[in-house]
Amino acid sequence: MVRIRTSRLILSSATFEQLTADLLGGRKLAAVLAAHVPETWPPDLYDAGAVQFALDGLRGHGLDFPWGFYYLLLQVPDAVPTLIGAGGFKGPPDEEGQVEIGYAVLPEFRRNGYAAEAVRAWIHFAFSHGAVARVVAQTLSSLPPSIRVAESAGMRLAGFGADAGAPAEEEVLRYEITRADFESER
Repeated sequence: MVRIRTSRLILSSATFEQLTADLLGGRKLAAVLAAHVPETWPPDLYDAGAVQFALDGLRGHGLDFPWGFYYLLLQVPDAVPTLIGAGGFKGPPDEEGQVEIGYAVLPEFRRNGYAAEAVRAWIHFAFSHGAVARVVAQTLSSLPPSIRVAESAGMRLAGFGADAGAPAEEEVLRYEITRADFESER
């Protein structure tokens, strides 16, 4: 299992057991994740299809696969962590060195910078691997908060994306940060 720590979060790569429990509900997930899972779980745009995608990724790559799904856990002093969101990588770097990330946070934890903190951590993690040249994220034009997350994490609008799961009337926007941009900002 991969754990990426930030000042407030633990980004914990999901296991088969956790993802399977996630499909069964918050109580099951809380038990195997050893975290508090709010009644409002799961976040918007995170559904059984996303969990199945993560499970398929683990099946294809194994348990120590760092390029998959993560749970966002808020570190709580002297208490169990609280599950506040989900996200991570949509697979390993492709032949051009590109990885794609996604993210979702429960409504009651938004506007605290948690999503941007997680995205910055995933970007840093990605560029710590020499094979990665570019990190991309896609969002809908109707989701200004998601756009702000990408921009506050240092990503720039790169054009239109192609997310097969988006409604036909929605524009998909593609954000990215290159290794050169990442290194120049550091």
